[in-house]
Amino acid sequence: MAKDKGDLVSVKIIPNEQGRPPGKLADAEVIFEAGAGPLSGLRLIGFAVWERRDGGKNVTFPARQYSVSGERRSFTLLRSANGEPSAQDALRECILDAYSRVETRS
Repeated sequence: MAKDKGDLVSVKIIPNEQGRPPGKLADAEVIFEAGAGPLSGLRLIGFAVWERRDGGKNVTFPARQYSVSGERRSFTLLRSANGEPSAQDALRECILDAYSRVETRS
């Protein structure tokens, strides 16, 4: 788990030990610590760390699938409040940082 003293949010990494599906390295949970207001004591699940074809890593966010005319689509459940696409970057980096710390320990 990645946690620095005074942080209101921590990240728990659950390694994918079965190797299925291929390329999925781990699941991740965002945990809201004491002092995080009404979110204190809750965790947000559904994040995953994936290996990209170029060897890098990517984080997917919790999403919901639905069908339109037989076509499967999905929308992300955690979105920017102001519509800024880069708003998720800090959380993505936090999850990747937590994963790299777990990866170096194993």
